[in-house]
Amino acid sequence: MKLALVGDIGGTNARFALWKDHQLEAVQVLATADHASPEEAISLYLSGLGLKPGDVGSVCLSVAGPVGGDEFKFTNNHWRLSSKAFCKALQVERLLLVNDFSAMALGMTRLQPDEFRVVCEGTPEPMRPAVVIGPGTGLGVGTLLNLGEGRFAALPGEGGHVDLPLGSVRETQLWQHIHDEIGHVSAETALSGGGLPRVYRAICAVDGHEPQFDSPEEVTAAALAGDPVALEVLEQFSCWLGRVAGNNVLTTGGRGGVYIVGGVVPRFAEFFLESGFARSFADKGCMSDYFKGIPVWLVTAPYSGLMGAGVALDQAKSA
Repeated sequence: MKLALVGDIGGTNARFALWKDHQLEAVQVLATADHASPEEAISLYLSGLGLKPGDVGSVCLSVAGPVGGDEFKFTNNHWRLSSKAFCKALQVERLLLVNDFSAMALGMTRLQPDEFRVVCEGTPEPMRPAVVIGPGTGLGVGTLLNLGEGRFAALPGEGGHVDLPLGSVRETQLWQHIHDEIGHVSAETALSGGGLPRVYRAICAVDGHEPQFDSPEEVTAAALAGDPVALEVLEQFSCWLGRVAGNNVLTTGGRGGVYIVGGVVPRFAEFFLESGFARSFADKGCMSDYFKGIPVWLVTAPYSGLMGAGVALDQAKSA
């Protein structure tokens, strides 16, 4: 029997693994900037395992962006993919492309007890939708549906590109500066790795500070070291994430809970757990009581997107 391969391709990194007996094996992370195409990256991955084109029969790739048709252009990196050309180059019998946050959502079904932290206490309603939201290179949003009998569905979408919600005069001032800088202000504009320095610059401009930090890593490190402006950035980031997550709960009826994923928030997890996220999450006027009992988890599992790609592959085979 030929092998199966799964991939989780984001804006910065591409993660690959073999999928055997419903588990990941030989996980490897490659920088997308170092390779011209997904075929090149996968060929390198396979050769490192002593494998060659034709040894893998089926592939499921979790990809950032809307999926449909033969051609796919990645949202946050330079790669392009033709399903027909991909299968021919790697001698693959079947290629399944799934939206990255559909895969991430399916990955939540395989979380282990030590792979998440509780942000808001509550009891999920298992047959109601769950919201999956993740700041990383961009902002991904997905919805997980429990179909019963061990099967799940993930609804693809581009919820990271909704308008950034405003809840105070201060947030309106920051929004105005960002709008003056780039035009349309989406949620992803602020709630992503690149969003941290953007919000930092906005705060500096509004309050008359001279910016000192340029990168997400610098802003985060300065905040954790006690810099007051950088601390406000993390607090504002957390509050905006709460507003966006709460909006998605209202839109989907997401009483199955909220999973916060992605690489940004775990870097300041302790701060986040004490931030204004929970207050902003449920600050919905006459609908604020709706949020009582809805749990929120911060996911720390390293390869949920890969795991979800494997779940998608299994479900496609059994459909």
